[in-house]
Amino acid sequence: MTKGDLVNAVAKAANLNKTTAGDAIDVIFDNLARAIKKDKRFQVPGFGTFTVRSRKARKGRNPQTGDEITIKASRTVGFKPAPDLKKGL
Repeated sequence: MTKGDLVNAVAKAANLNKTTAGDAIDVIFDNLARAIKKDKRFQVPGFGTFTVRSRKARKGRNPQTGDEITIKASRTVGFKPAPDLKKGL
């Protein structure tokens, strides 16, 4: 599903025009991103939990040359589905 598909589905379900539905989706995702940055976690009951995860530095290989490189430590967002969502898959 693309963002356009999501906008169309929300517009149809909520009886909104596409512009309003798109604006609402943008606001939702902006607030979700802000909450994850601030609290390091965002939970939606019945859907799942987004959390900030840390990755350790590790060794990797350049696929073009085969040379070994060091991949630096980083942070990323992980998602753990709720049991209800997981059952439905």
